[in-house]
Amino acid sequence: MWLSKAFFLGAIMLAACGFTPAYAPGGGGTALQNTVLAAEPRDKPAFDLVERLEERLGPSDSPLYGLSYRIALNPVGLGITPDNAVTRYSLIGVVEWELTDVTTRARLTGGKIENFTSYSATGSTVAGLAAQEDAAQRLMRIIADQIVSQLLATSGQWAAAARPVTE
Repeated sequence: MWLSKAFFLGAIMLAACGFTPAYAPGGGGTALQNTVLAAEPRDKPAFDLVERLEERLGPSDSPLYGLSYRIALNPVGLGITPDNAVTRYSLIGVVEWELTDVTTRARLTGGKIENFTSYSATGSTVAGLAAQEDAAQRLMRIIADQIVSQLLATSGQWAAAARPVTE
């Protein structure tokens, strides 16, 4: 009984503070669905980033917003054997991104995301290259998810100003 009262009280408190679920009708998530066009990818990490952004935001045939980005990847050796062979790498990724209004080219929001993932360099050369490629793909998916989270969290601040509501 007390659990249902606590749930009810929590729901009232969330409603009172102005909390709106991102994917509720009128929420920031629905405003972003199928409206963001990421810049054309020019390499494998960019392709992985754009692929994940489109998975999360949907493809855009008639975009309202453009997303530009710059990717920097830096492998750093972590595990070193006594004979100076690197056995483990940390892949550090930095993506600077910016969301603009397609018609006015005005900057709406942007930021810089940093994250990392690791991979093993033991085994054959082919296995090491496959592990490196997999780590880069995982890293781009992680960073794309962080970009979407920031877009969802801030969309209430810029979406209304970017597109006046006409009803």
